[in-house]
Amino acid sequence: MEQNVFEEMAKRYDTEDRKELAKVIVKEVKQELQDSNSKSLIDYGSGTGLVSLALTDLVDSILLVDSSEQMLDVAKAKISQKGITNADVLYSDFTQGTPELKADIVLMSLVLLHIPDTKNILQELSNILNDGGKLIIVDFDKNDRVYHPKVHNGFNHEELKERLSDAGFKSTEIKTFHHGHRIFMNEDASMFLSSSIK
Repeated sequence: MEQNVFEEMAKRYDTEDRKELAKVIVKEVKQELQDSNSKSLIDYGSGTGLVSLALTDLVDSILLVDSSEQMLDVAKAKISQKGITNADVLYSDFTQGTPELKADIVLMSLVLLHIPDTKNILQELSNILNDGGKLIIVDFDKNDRVYHPKVHNGFNHEELKERLSDAGFKSTEIKTFHHGHRIFMNEDASMFLSSSIK
């Protein structure tokens, strides 16, 4: 019985569009994770794990962190179904302060745009990273066609670099890697990957 509940929930969250977008993101992030087999990764705002659960064979451990218990329940079900042994979930919202955690890599995929105070969250993520650790952000490029009171309309690369630098990151490389049809609030948009070293 339980299983079906999660499958129903997963269907609601993991739409075909989201799965397709996740594949594109996974492909890009994998390049950032070469030689990371001994490293720990936190996926902040992991949702149901569409991105990070496709990366478990590249790192030592993955912690999926989200402020939605339902999404994490779906992620947990996937972890047990697939017999993944190096992934775990944590119900937490880092905008309310961070638990005592440390990681070598933090991944934030299509999450920053939902967080009003980007300065604060980048600082929190910097605090979690070990020295020399890496913050990987995947998000949308600034898009003037998008307007929503609760969502950033993407990010300007130079402004984001400045914010990351203010949060204590030594170096940041940002590149746009994907242009998609109606992927951002029903508008055509492009996505970037930002990689910062603490």
